[in-house]
Amino acid sequence: MKMPGTTVFERDRTAVQVQSEFIRRVFNWMALGLGATAVSALLAANSGLVYSLLKHPMFMLLLVVGEFGIVVALSAAIQRIGSATALFMFFVYAALTGVTFSTLFLIYTKGSIAGTFFITGGTFAAMSLYGYTTRRNLASLGGFLMMGLIGIILASVVNFFLRSSAFEWMITYAGIAVFIGLTAYDAQAIKAMAYAGFAGSEEERKGAIIGALRLYLDFINLFLLLLRVLGRRNN
Repeated sequence: MKMPGTTVFERDRTAVQVQSEFIRRVFNWMALGLGATAVSALLAANSGLVYSLLKHPMFMLLLVVGEFGIVVALSAAIQRIGSATALFMFFVYAALTGVTFSTLFLIYTKGSIAGTFFITGGTFAAMSLYGYTTRRNLASLGGFLMMGLIGIILASVVNFFLRSSAFEWMITYAGIAVFIGLTAYDAQAIKAMAYAGFAGSEEERKGAIIGALRLYLDFINLFLLLLRVLGRRNN
């Protein structure tokens, strides 16, 4: 006699499908966020908006503060806001980041920016794959990397006053190592988040947005640091 309801196999298959859909959604949102950044950067550079921002440094400062505020607000309020609002905030942040990134076109050649972007993409993909597939638990590495990130931020503040070129290069290479490690750590953390399950589809969507934000931040910070090393400056 056939028992009503789903079988264990069907439930397991459904769980795997939910997990795969979640991980795919995370990387899709992250990729779309990068696309929004690239488009807004090109528009700001080609329209001349970047020159207006440089003529009015206060606007640039407000832009940077606004970006930071959105990240903090999104991370802190994710449980209280809807997934549609969270997604809107994520794309606003990505677009604003693109506007600030438009200044890079005044410093570096377009060819070196594009080349560094693809190198960053390859490095990011390799470390994401490692974090997703490795059986090694990277949780302890995450704590070490976060301490390293805090140290880099503090060192950058100190070097703002010291103006040491050698110290700046040390910070740059340390930052590259930290964000390469964080990419693998975050990829594994997102995989664990997917396997832990969700209370409902709304929670799953919000989790995917936060996961996309984490990977997005890893990518753009790694890109900026690699650009310092690989970028060719305009004459």
